[in-house]
Amino acid sequence: MDRNICVLVLGDIGRSPRMQYHSISLAKAGLKVDLVGYAGTKPHDALIDQTNIKIHAMQPPTSLNGLPGLLRYLMKAIYLVLQLSIYLMFRISKPDFLLLQNPPAFPTIAVAWFVCRLRGSKLVIDWHNYGYTILGLTLGKQHILVRLSKWYERFFGRLSDANFCVTNAMRDDLQKNWSINRAFTLYDRPPAMFKSLDLESKHKIISVLANEYEIFRGDSSNSQDTAFTYKDGETIKYKADRPALLISSTSWTEDEDFSILLNALEGYENLVNNLRNSKKYPRLICVITGKGPLKEYYQELIQKKSFKCISICTPWLKAEDYPKILGAADLGVCLHKSSSGLDLPMKVVDMFGCGLPVCAISFDCLHELVKHEENGMIFQNEQELCLQMQELLKGFPDQQRKIDLFRKNLKTFQRKRWEECWRQTAYPVFCS
Repeated sequence: MDRNICVLVLGDIGRSPRMQYHSISLAKAGLKVDLVGYAGTKPHDALIDQTNIKIHAMQPPTSLNGLPGLLRYLMKAIYLVLQLSIYLMFRISKPDFLLLQNPPAFPTIAVAWFVCRLRGSKLVIDWHNYGYTILGLTLGKQHILVRLSKWYERFFGRLSDANFCVTNAMRDDLQKNWSINRAFTLYDRPPAMFKSLDLESKHKIISVLANEYEIFRGDSSNSQDTAFTYKDGETIKYKADRPALLISSTSWTEDEDFSILLNALEGYENLVNNLRNSKKYPRLICVITGKGPLKEYYQELIQKKSFKCISICTPWLKAEDYPKILGAADLGVCLHKSSSGLDLPMKVVDMFGCGLPVCAISFDCLHELVKHEENGMIFQNEQELCLQMQELLKGFPDQQRKIDLFRKNLKTFQRKRWEECWRQTAYPVFCS
């Protein structure tokens, strides 16, 4: 099928996994893809290697950051409108479809719709969340700019030709409250790179991290040992007293309160310190990955904690290493609370793809992904998270009955991957 598709991301392409997956799937289906977005983080190798994908890397308007608030927003809006218009009108081939990530909604949806009308293209919006609800986290739900943003998003959203949603709840909300009827649920599903690892592969990724982060290194003189594993001849083995590897991924934004995890870890440490037989509970190595505006703030909070049996590091991992560390971990933690209550955390999808059970903070539609006491646990606050960590890790590593049960139940989830779901739901839209 000889069709051109423009995939538009008003953000760092390398930090937009779902739109990368869209692009790869479109290219595999034989369509030509122009991927337009900001340069920054290196995208997945699978995307870079696709000959059917041409990346158009824009530069964000960082030079405007020194301007006063209102003037900065005004100039940024003008800059983005002009930048997007130039790229979409003159830098790419005429697209048959323009696939747009939302949010951010402003000015992307309006510019994309206008370009589609001029060039005779169809507009498809991939709804990850609502932009106005994210704005409401900082300004408040009743702020005039939030209300204007909601009107804008709804008005231009109705003008789309087709829509994808990440949950059934969002699809129903678009239909009921926004009168957007051509909407299809396309759940996030992990691509094949997110998978369970054998012990040798776990040893390899931990050894790679040990070169940069001391907490992954073993306490022996043997450089091939790690904090978790050792080499016995040609065989890799777990250490009998190995720590548990806890992992969380975040964009370090307002919709994730990481003080919940820090306080839960503090409660776990207090329990271990107060027990006569502290060997019932393992030491913890906690890895928190990601980039974002609040990272330095939480790093300062972490430094103020005087943990004895818990070590924390906050690395930014290469795209190819991120699935591997998930596959090596023992337990995942998700603190994402949807600003709209209608989207699901992709980080949990990634963890489930690796067969990693998760403790996730509760919000309205989380049950579409996390089944409490079946593939993970859902908590309301730091006290519940602390209790769940204690319950799951007691007797570790010899006793992992509940974690093993969750891993077994996740095998069904692991069988259905992004490519299969995309073929069933998205591909027919681009054939219409």
